[in-house]
Amino acid sequence: MNDKKRVASSTDQENKSRRSFLKTLGLAGTAAAAAPAALAETTASTGIPQYLNLVRSHSSTAANDKVRIALIGTGGMGIGDTQTALMVDGVEMVAACDLYDGRLRRAKELWGDSLPVTKDYREILERKDIDAVINATTDHWHEKISSDAMRKGKHVYCEKPMVQKVEDGHTLIKVSKETGKVFQVGSQFASSLLIAKARELLKAGDIGELVFAEAIYDRHSAMGAWQYSVPPDASPQTVDWDTYLGSAPKRPWDPLRFFRWRNYQDYGTGIAGDLYVHLLTSLHCITGSKGPNKVYSSGGTRYWKDGRDVPDIQLSIYDYGKTAEHPEFNLTTRSNFVDGGGGNYLVRLVGTEGDLSLGFDSLTVHRNKFPKAPGMSIDNFPKDQKELYIQEYNKLYPSRPELEGPKEFKYSFPKDYKGDRYEHFVNFFSSVRSKTPNIEDATFGLRACGPTQCGNMSFAQKKAISWDPINMKILGAV
Repeated sequence: MNDKKRVASSTDQENKSRRSFLKTLGLAGTAAAAAPAALAETTASTGIPQYLNLVRSHSSTAANDKVRIALIGTGGMGIGDTQTALMVDGVEMVAACDLYDGRLRRAKELWGDSLPVTKDYREILERKDIDAVINATTDHWHEKISSDAMRKGKHVYCEKPMVQKVEDGHTLIKVSKETGKVFQVGSQFASSLLIAKARELLKAGDIGELVFAEAIYDRHSAMGAWQYSVPPDASPQTVDWDTYLGSAPKRPWDPLRFFRWRNYQDYGTGIAGDLYVHLLTSLHCITGSKGPNKVYSSGGTRYWKDGRDVPDIQLSIYDYGKTAEHPEFNLTTRSNFVDGGGGNYLVRLVGTEGDLSLGFDSLTVHRNKFPKAPGMSIDNFPKDQKELYIQEYNKLYPSRPELEGPKEFKYSFPKDYKGDRYEHFVNFFSSVRSKTPNIEDATFGLRACGPTQCGNMSFAQKKAISWDPINMKILGAV
């Protein structure tokens, strides 16, 4: 993803009491009492954004042993992932794989002429000097390559969506458990410091009880609509087309289906798999939800009529039932690749007393509590009834002066933050070294991408689709 990166999760402060938290901040008693529990850090009098801090030290992730990685899928996402992974201490690049000759040459330009490269990912997996692989291939290759890698003793960082088909997700869950290898999905928002702060605020009750959420990921550019550049030398001589097709239907060479694969259902998952997975990942991390139980989706191709068989605008509605983690609520998602407004990104959670709005690099909290007195609509009452009503109303809701706190709080990132993708790789390599559970495993990954597959089914069938978030199964149209 070429969008601006967000930074990763800090240690939760959820167990810290409101009083001790405010006391630590050193705020005056009355002003602090008016501030939200988890947001009292903000300088209320000036409205200056509070800059989030990474509380967790990265010293524990410094390498005692090197982690040697290989990249499978040396396109834009794969290169970006690898360059970020190499920013983490103790990580070494060992080899690269791709089905296009030009990308193998590019890998050598980036990481040295001596870098071993191949068109056969199985050669990567046979190497004994590789600890982990980054799987940045097309969606329809995610499960096969990831499963093969874990069975060969490699840890896996797999780009989102985790799988193209739900049944493949269950395979990955099974293989990761059987092999004991770390498997982490590459939806980096799971490691975002913004997400961690939003989770803290929601749990602290700063917006009351959740009733609704909305998520928007609009774009207005050719690259944003997956119109990726095709190299001049693209041909069956420079691309291993037959291997690329894999489990997809056989068809003659088509450079657009190779270099602009997200436009086609044979290899990708459309807007839902590319972008909605990020949005659901964010929501599930904040709320602790395991997912919705029903999805309805609509949209169409409004502008990018280039032969693609996926929409360029898609809207979905998700029903989330009441669970131990959250109350019943609804989610809407929207992605428009023809957004003349210039593009937009938003994840917004609305509660009974406020809302949380997350952008790429900021978190804003609005608070609007219901007044204790409901107000009166008595102008149509006769005089005697109006006087009686006012008398009783004043007894129930006597007027008392109350302090008013700030209605809006903001969190932002310092300019020197390395971003959430960096933090996501820090988490991945920490799990690899410590052999501990990671932040976004295969079960989490399936619970994020399964509902998006339901959305694609709904779009095609024009019917709502039921999803079992516990057993992670599509139940069919309703």
